[in-house]
Amino acid sequence: MATALITHPACRRHEMGSGHPERPARLSAIADALAAAGLAHRLLKLDAPAAEDEQLLRVHAPAYLRRIIAASPETGLVALDPDTALNPHSLIAARHAAGAVVAAVDGVVRGELTNAFCAVRPPGHHACRERAMGFCIFNNVAVGAAHALTAHGLTRVAIVDFDVHHGNGTEEIFHDDPRVLLASSFQHPFYPFSGAHSGNAHILPMPLPAGTDGRGFRHVWETVGLPALARFAPQLILISAGFDAHRDDPLAGLMLVEADFAWLTREVLAIAAATCAGRVVSTLEGGYDLRALALSAAAHVQELASAAA
Repeated sequence: MATALITHPACRRHEMGSGHPERPARLSAIADALAAAGLAHRLLKLDAPAAEDEQLLRVHAPAYLRRIIAASPETGLVALDPDTALNPHSLIAARHAAGAVVAAVDGVVRGELTNAFCAVRPPGHHACRERAMGFCIFNNVAVGAAHALTAHGLTRVAIVDFDVHHGNGTEEIFHDDPRVLLASSFQHPFYPFSGAHSGNAHILPMPLPAGTDGRGFRHVWETVGLPALARFAPQLILISAGFDAHRDDPLAGLMLVEADFAWLTREVLAIAAATCAGRVVSTLEGGYDLRALALSAAAHVQELASAAA
């Protein structure tokens, strides 16, 4: 039993133009930080498979998948929205990003892995059933959750999302599916300017005003998110691990530090140990200051690896 690090070379070939914050260097920074922290030799390194159409179509409309395939360019860039574009490698990168979460779910549910971190890009939690947005093409965490429900027959899957932006795509996809608990903290009001009120018992938003620091972040999780997660008693926990709530991130206004991400990871792992034999799958979402991203991801993975030791 081990912590898996799942990635694929294709994820570094997806680029959306010079100066775009969601860039290949993000994965290089994380890899360097894991090595510097002495974690590289403790992780089981796996290549992410490409998600199959059947797996993507559990959460995305057939017409949407056809549009993405048709839009994939042979050269240059094709814009999907003002923030999101395809280059010639983006479609295969997006397939491997979603496939990483599927493979992680398989390994964890079958008992071959204790937990896993998917170091992949493009990220996914803004991708809706029929729309790419916010740097996201396929909703990786949703693909993984749907795979757990359909392929493994689970009936209670939880998604913990601590990205600074509301995971609107994940909420849309599972809004009417009570088998999935979505507990998420995010800056509000802020992009994508939604999510503060779900009107739904299994969609649990925790909006935070700009300037919230680790104390406020921990308070809302201690009083709202973590108790709800424990009550739900999930059979599997997925994490949308966005590190852009860090105080040094250029795209947002929360004030977290690495220790805050490590703290929430430990708390989630404790609930997982009590409810689902420690089954946790984490996948990378945001984080755009390379140093802050690298240190935060390393702190997160350190907790995953410690739980698997």
